[in-house]
Amino acid sequence: MPASPLQTGQPRPISASRQLSRPLVAGIVTALVGFTSSFAVVLAGLRAVGATQEQAASGLLALTLTFGVGVLWLSWRSRLPVTLAWSTPGAALLAGAGTPDGGWPSAVGAFLIAGALITLTGLIPPLGRLIAKIPTALAQAMLAGVLLSLCLAPFKALGTAPLLVAPVILCWLIMMKLAPRWSVPVALVVALAVMGFYIVLNGVSIPANRLLPELHWTTPAFTLSAAAGIALPLFIVTMASQNIPGVAVLKSFDYTVPWRPSMLVTGAGTVLGAPFGGHAINLAALSAALAAGEEAGEDRGRRWIAAFTSGLAYLVLAAFSAALVAVVASAPPGLLEAVAGLALLGTMASAVASALAVAEERIGASVTFLIAASGLSFTGIGAAFWALAAGILVRWVLKDRKPQK
Repeated sequence: MPASPLQTGQPRPISASRQLSRPLVAGIVTALVGFTSSFAVVLAGLRAVGATQEQAASGLLALTLTFGVGVLWLSWRSRLPVTLAWSTPGAALLAGAGTPDGGWPSAVGAFLIAGALITLTGLIPPLGRLIAKIPTALAQAMLAGVLLSLCLAPFKALGTAPLLVAPVILCWLIMMKLAPRWSVPVALVVALAVMGFYIVLNGVSIPANRLLPELHWTTPAFTLSAAAGIALPLFIVTMASQNIPGVAVLKSFDYTVPWRPSMLVTGAGTVLGAPFGGHAINLAALSAALAAGEEAGEDRGRRWIAAFTSGLAYLVLAAFSAALVAVVASAPPGLLEAVAGLALLGTMASAVASALAVAEERIGASVTFLIAASGLSFTGIGAAFWALAAGILVRWVLKDRKPQK
């Protein structure tokens, strides 16, 4: 009788079913965490730049469909665990930008411009290198300043509606201790339960037609203020805070992202989704590790199945996007923003730490952060643009120069 693997000291062979089940489960978890941890941020951002409830629901649907299909295509073609997501920092930027001149159509036009710039990044390599040359401290300081108002929302809401917001914050804190990855999704479940209780208690009725997903076309308008105040900062923050870190995350697992196809797919997806309200899609950063790490199985060559599965799961979640928006729209004011703020606390902490990490960059980064957080608007252009411009100017003035010979 041949000796068993345990008797010979060899590792136990992994069954075919387990080899397949682990990437399938990892893909479903990737989609659930990616969707539930930040959809509140997306809704807050779209509503802030002028979207109605129907337009915001359409935007959420368009984003989920475009990057879900994009994940299926990229993972299948490359056989790599490449995952996509909507631009969460970009949505946070929208939340602080406010309604641009020209209203929602001009915001949609800005989304189109951002998508075209992402596409050009894939077609013209020097453009990607130019974005990479933007000082990390300034890009992160701009992001942190944009996030500040949203991250304050949970604590402001705690003062106005403590009985509704306190359970959400308490749940988030407990889960941060026990299972940080699930802290925001579980807090969202609690928030939805609170919303449901509020709706039932107050007899709020939700029309049945608003529970079904539907795309709404918006003819884009193009204005200089929206291009400078929304499109350019949206492009920069998406590249610096999502696409470049997304490449780094997969690199840490010894996977090389197909850069050109990824930029073309995400850029084209953003352009296609923009008239329906989608602001931007990009390489996943935080959730990318779920599909590329050991959670997706020991066989590195089969981890692309986890990414492919997440794409399918995103398409399923898209069917529930309208119902989520309808429930959230019926909730008391401030509760959605509180969930969004909790979802972004970790991102803001990382951005602040990165912005202030180098002593020589701190003054320029501080100026960038403060202007971005101030909500300054000049000539119709929002604070994010002026923050980055001022930070670059301050950095240039204070930079040490070698004396000329």
